[in-house]
Amino acid sequence: MFSGFGDIPELPLDEAFLLTAAFKADDHPQKVSLGAGVYKDEDGKPWILSSVKQAEKILYEASLDHEYLPIQGNDVFLSLARELAFGETGSKGNIVSMQSISGTGANHLGAKFLAEQLEPKHVWISDPTWGNHHLLWTVAGPNVIQKKYPYYDAAKGSLDSDGMMAALETAEENDVVLLHACAHNPTGIDLTPEQWRPVADLCKRKRLFVFFDSAYQGFASGDVDADAWAVRYFQEAIFDTQNPLAGMCLAQSFAKSFGLYGERAGAFHLILPPGVQSAAARSQLLRLTRAEISTPPLYGARIVETVLSDPKLRAMWKADLLTMSGRIKQVRSMLRREIEKLPRSGDWSRLETQIGMFSYTAAE
Repeated sequence: MFSGFGDIPELPLDEAFLLTAAFKADDHPQKVSLGAGVYKDEDGKPWILSSVKQAEKILYEASLDHEYLPIQGNDVFLSLARELAFGETGSKGNIVSMQSISGTGANHLGAKFLAEQLEPKHVWISDPTWGNHHLLWTVAGPNVIQKKYPYYDAAKGSLDSDGMMAALETAEENDVVLLHACAHNPTGIDLTPEQWRPVADLCKRKRLFVFFDSAYQGFASGDVDADAWAVRYFQEAIFDTQNPLAGMCLAQSFAKSFGLYGERAGAFHLILPPGVQSAAARSQLLRLTRAEISTPPLYGARIVETVLSDPKLRAMWKADLLTMSGRIKQVRSMLRREIEKLPRSGDWSRLETQIGMFSYTAAE
């Protein structure tokens, strides 16, 4: 009997999914899930966006086929995704885009591509960060040393801007810096424009490659343009004739902003400096995608395409975003008020200054 797998080490299951399983198994009538980042309605049920419902109806009535997409994915979807991320002007830049298996797939594709083609010595990841970032780089870029930059000041319950800048000052040319575009996971603390500018200046001066992870555009503040401010500011830095940004890419997810968690709609965008030919980079991304997934999934991208290409549905979607982001802000305010009614509760204002569905409370 073959026993070659007898010494495989058993790893613990992902904590987020263990917590979800425990929640489902719990029969308490007032249970609340604080695990997976999934938006639910007031009854704790999944909420399908009104714009998505209309798009699905349109797609159903169109009786579309289920043929393979090209390796790069749905080109119309990719064009709309670029415009959403970079704005009408920025989307016309020198950008190579690939459809991905949501944000995780985009992060993996980007890490694999950069590890092979850029060969950075380090990737700098915020401390704390989304738990999957470290695993993604371990699998996709095993030869890239992972380093952490301070992000959260526990004593103040705010951004550790000084610690972040001091750590990144030690980065080496060609290193990759992973940045959260908005609604930082898991702290809920974002940089202001005044704080983003010196980070961009540092990245330009140190010749660092910037990797943005954008999972919550529109979902964070309810305004897609406000949530894309950092991404668009850094993209403009590439065109700085005096001191340009060395390079930049973006992992983009539509799981949260469209409620398409299980449909896995996303995109990876590589922004190249002016004058750099994109054919070689595109060919390498096509190779990696072909080897990994062959072609991306169809349905989720069709929904996003249908919504973003129709002015009425797009307006409906923006209203859906305001509904979700507004309710999250309301829940934050209500939770703060209830906690501060308790004796010796202290100051819980951070619940309202943080943004998105995640929060660091400093509770013990």
